[in-house]
Amino acid sequence: MKRSPLAYRNEDFLASPNSRSLRILSEYLQPLFQFRRERVRDTIVFFGSARITEEGPLARYYSEARELARQVTEWSEGLEHTTRRFVVCTGGGPGIMEAANRGASDAGGKSIGLNIGLPFEQFPNPYITDDLSFEFHYFFMRKFWFAYLAKALVVFPGGFGTLDELSEILTLTQTQKIEKKIVTVLYGTSFWKKILNFDALVETGMISESDLSLFEFADDPATAMSLLRDGLTRHYLQAPQSRERQDEAVPAISHTRVSPR
Repeated sequence: MKRSPLAYRNEDFLASPNSRSLRILSEYLQPLFQFRRERVRDTIVFFGSARITEEGPLARYYSEARELARQVTEWSEGLEHTTRRFVVCTGGGPGIMEAANRGASDAGGKSIGLNIGLPFEQFPNPYITDDLSFEFHYFFMRKFWFAYLAKALVVFPGGFGTLDELSEILTLTQTQKIEKKIVTVLYGTSFWKKILNFDALVETGMISESDLSLFEFADDPATAMSLLRDGLTRHYLQAPQSRERQDEAVPAISHTRVSPR
């Protein structure tokens, strides 16, 4: 009688609905292993449209995302730590994502790409560090890794995907499901105030006025860099020693606690 393959080598079984939980767990464990091996402690996430090109009508956002990521990487590379702090992380695709990975590469640093298979647009850009390029099937696992390691977020103009990612982080922060401080910068004041009427949300009671403090605006790399550097220094680099030791105990994972409420 022919012997059956071992369950963990049975490709038909692994691709079936019965193994969905294994596939989900794999999208947690494989990045976790890579982040630990590369000693990535936390990230600065760049969100933005895949459709903004280097030479298109909104090309300034591409060049400015690239420049900001370069500045962030040069600053983080100069910090005295045994782990990699504030590593640039993107969705891994073209457009603003490519620009940010490219900027990190310009500075000689590593960067992360959390790619996901889509019918169009989403192919890994060539500037992601090889050992930090990931391919996800499940959107929610990809979002987990965006949120779990992030200490800061820079959101450039974008469409549905960018709005979804921004809303998710703001909601998790507002509801204290993420208790750490995520320094959030909306890049392009006129764009964001045209797309999202934050004042109307306050006026109609849909959000509290204090919720507007969850983010700040920037319109040039220098301003954005100043907001990031000041916020990260205040909340993390000058944090109490007990907090720093707790972070160091698991150098690959940022200090993210889920509230029991």
